[in-house]
Amino acid sequence: METKSRRQIASLEVLIGGTCYGANATMYKLAFAAGFSWPQVVAGQMIFAALCFLALSLFDRMGGKAWAPVPLPTMAKLAGLGMLTCGTSIFYCFAMTMLPVSVSLTLLFQFTWIGLVIQILFSKRPPRLYELAAVAIILFGTVFASGCYKTGIAGYSLVGFACACLAALCCALFITLSGKVRVSCSSAQRGLIVSTGSLVLSLVACPSIFASGALVNGLAPYAAVTGVFGLALPVLFFGLGTPHLPASLSTVLAASELPAGLAVSLFVLHEPISLAQWLGVAVILAGIALAQCAPFACGWKRGQVCRKQ
Repeated sequence: METKSRRQIASLEVLIGGTCYGANATMYKLAFAAGFSWPQVVAGQMIFAALCFLALSLFDRMGGKAWAPVPLPTMAKLAGLGMLTCGTSIFYCFAMTMLPVSVSLTLLFQFTWIGLVIQILFSKRPPRLYELAAVAIILFGTVFASGCYKTGIAGYSLVGFACACLAALCCALFITLSGKVRVSCSSAQRGLIVSTGSLVLSLVACPSIFASGALVNGLAPYAAVTGVFGLALPVLFFGLGTPHLPASLSTVLAASELPAGLAVSLFVLHEPISLAQWLGVAVILAGIALAQCAPFACGWKRGQVCRKQ
């Protein structure tokens, strides 16, 4: 039986994991401005993420912690999670070559309600009132935080829209399924398997990443930041937190990416953020707080939130 303190820690872990994703949009744009293509950016990101988990796993071994045996079916599931998170980066990065950052972020944030739909399908239950309220609040805030309330959606690339929506679907599936795969190995070993799946798919998307010499010709700094903050840390924190939370709550908590993304773009790219956008961020944080606090207020019994609702 989960303790309340462990669930609170798990909520914080997923919140941090979502926040780490916020660095992706800015670093993708900086890499594009430096002359690198989206396949090179994605492949570089996955390479550095895999190196991070390899280093953590080797550190565990040097500390005397043996690698736990992982059944082949479970290993395949973890590698599949890696391919999902790589798919998110592939579609998201490609969409950003055709869409402004604000629009790409807005479309990516459709993973909030997509994740809720997936959870309902898995659990075969109707959505709870606080879940619908939290998602509605976050989507409402997203319209203002992204700046789409001024620009609208007319005139943008349909291919870019489709790719951003596919990124949202991959993201929702990753967050939801991440909590379904339980293994007895360490977080570092789990992350290594997940990142290996990501790396394999990224090399299919960009088989020339090593031959092109992009990594040693300026791509490495961008790949390192996106690899650590855009994949390694989210995979690590989601792996720690999502098994202890309902998938719908994990999906909503991961929405912290948007305010984090705006903050990074403000301090790194010096993009101006209007008062309406900051108000949108505040609304999103309110939705996140509702999603996090409502289950504890209702009570949690045997892993089910608000069973009597």
